[in-house]
Amino acid sequence: MVSSDLVSAFIEDNVYNEFHLKKEKKIKALRLVDITKRKNPYLFRAKGIDNASDLIRSIMEATVSSGEETVFGNFMEKVAIYTCQKAFNGRKSSARGIDLEFEHGSVKYMVSIKSGPYWGNSSQKSRMKDNFLFAKKVLGISGGLTSQQVVFVEGCCYGSDAKPDKASHIRLCGEDFWSFISGGNQFLYQDIIEPFGHKARERCELLNEMIDSKLNLFTAEFVNLYCDESGRIDWEKLIFENSGTRSNNHYSW
Repeated sequence: MVSSDLVSAFIEDNVYNEFHLKKEKKIKALRLVDITKRKNPYLFRAKGIDNASDLIRSIMEATVSSGEETVFGNFMEKVAIYTCQKAFNGRKSSARGIDLEFEHGSVKYMVSIKSGPYWGNSSQKSRMKDNFLFAKKVLGISGGLTSQQVVFVEGCCYGSDAKPDKASHIRLCGEDFWSFISGGNQFLYQDIIEPFGHKARERCELLNEMIDSKLNLFTAEFVNLYCDESGRIDWEKLIFENSGTRSNNHYSW
């Protein structure tokens, strides 16, 4: 069984480079065009935002929020793989759509790691099941493994599920997932909450300073590009830059 101290030390050693630093680099690299062209201007118009600084702040918050979920999810996956490596010699899988694989006794486990139980829509979950079926087929051909020797797991880093048996696979969430990949440490899911907060306050303060600086620069640039002489947002110009055709052919039906 893997100790909580071992996993906690891994988190403390890597949370800055794998989460905070990547967020800092992303914010430093952001340009105004990156956020005005990737976000839905109709949404912000519907929210009644007519102040340039408020608009930029809303777009920036949406951009940073969506980006941090991806970055943090990738880090959680690495923590899970590290935990399983120490418990069962687990490793990053090369199979399509599979994140982790390991053996315990006569059973081979193949795990798709998700942040939580509400991670995707029905088509995305169907694709995960297709990946399980494809991996089973490949394993059966290359290794002669029977279906009883391979167990597919949807592993969710947080949340809970009272009915883990999904017919095509098992879904383990929160405590059940961390206990499963650690070799039975039932307290791991609680113990690792603290190291994720290692120096978080200082790093978030630095990050907020960077965001404020970007907001100032972007607001000035936005006013110059998308506001009229009276200072009002020119929504037609903004939507044209965001959604105007880039094709030489104008389609009409």
